[in-house]
Amino acid sequence: MPSEPRATVLPSGLRAVIEEDRWAEGSYQLVVDGTPQSHVDLDDPSRLFFEYVQRIGHVIDEWGDPGQPLTALHLGAGALTLPRYIHTTRPGSRQQVIELDEALIGFVREHLPLPRNSGIRIRYGDARAMLARLPAALTGAVDVVVVDVFAGARIPAHVTSLEFYTELAAFLSPRGIVAVNIADGPGLAFARSQAATLGTVFEDVAALAETGVLKGRRFGNVVLVAANSALPLEWMPRLMARGPHPATVTSGRDLRNWIAGAPIVTDQTAVPSPTPNRTLFATKRGD
Repeated sequence: MPSEPRATVLPSGLRAVIEEDRWAEGSYQLVVDGTPQSHVDLDDPSRLFFEYVQRIGHVIDEWGDPGQPLTALHLGAGALTLPRYIHTTRPGSRQQVIELDEALIGFVREHLPLPRNSGIRIRYGDARAMLARLPAALTGAVDVVVVDVFAGARIPAHVTSLEFYTELAAFLSPRGIVAVNIADGPGLAFARSQAATLGTVFEDVAALAETGVLKGRRFGNVVLVAANSALPLEWMPRLMARGPHPATVTSGRDLRNWIAGAPIVTDQTAVPSPTPNRTLFATKRGD
């Protein structure tokens, strides 16, 4: 039988719950304000559950040689799923995590503790404001940046702009990549505008998503991958083959056609991502 969920009310007034996954022993889900935020397999942190997290994990796998340590920067922490993944799959990696909600991380670490000597350093504060306070040695030295910043179920406006991504680009190593989790609904106006903005800052951009989402049929997650140099073309078929399926990876001319004149976002024009329908995260009772 699954254990009773652990719950707390955060200083923001939001309710955070850690509940055991009844279908996967040793796995837990973090839910904040009714929105699933993270899924962690404590027995095997290399197992990723959420569809968009798997896609980001596959992108991380493509960097360098398998198992090679890397330097990672995570904006947004949740239950620290991807930092745990990198620690497990690339031992010896150096990781910096920026998270606004210190109480949430305290709650997570109490019930889903990090492994000892994980090399994961957590800094508390606003994701964008904290960039200026990171060690100078990280400038031009970060191999993987993961941007997964949410306030509730929406991405805050100030981490979606040209100015924000320009600040972020300065941290990338010559082979560094940025993976951005975007949540959007039918039409994908927000996601396409984010791709256009990233394409202004970085040399190359690709979009990964479930096929129906990328075609704008329903609300879901689009992972945008960007780099200061051309993304290796051999990544694209491998990323598509690794799924989750059905998968679409769009780059080059196809991506430019997908963007289709979407506006570039600046600090003056930025808005939060669309609010998902609450029924999107509803679960059946008694099953």
